[in-house]
Amino acid sequence: MAHNIPHNALVLVADGAKAILFRNAGQGGDVNLHEERRLTLSDFSNDGPSGSQGQEASPNDTDEATFGKKLAQTLQTRRAANDYDALVIIADPQTLGEIRKVMHKTVEASVVHTIAKDLTNHAAGDIAAALVK
Repeated sequence: MAHNIPHNALVLVADGAKAILFRNAGQGGDVNLHEERRLTLSDFSNDGPSGSQGQEASPNDTDEATFGKKLAQTLQTRRAANDYDALVIIADPQTLGEIRKVMHKTVEASVVHTIAKDLTNHAAGDIAAALVK
């Protein structure tokens, strides 16, 4: 089923350690992604994970939760600045869950499509192809 990804939509592709922000330059239903920015946990000051972490949480789990929280904050800041109207999130299921846990309602309202899959190591063309399937 093809998804209509609007022109100028922000496309976040993330896993637990890195993220790539793309902008859809395609028009009329075409998806043509242009990379805007890459982010890693080191791009953010560390103020801890989202919510409480169980005692069994490994340092890696904590880093992933923190990264999900930071991504959600970045999306909120950009949304508040009217940087995008439509948002696509492509992330592995765990990261997607971490982002959703702390996602602001205005960001949530802008989400037009999500894919629970890790595509961070794929080329922009492969990511675009996944969006038009």
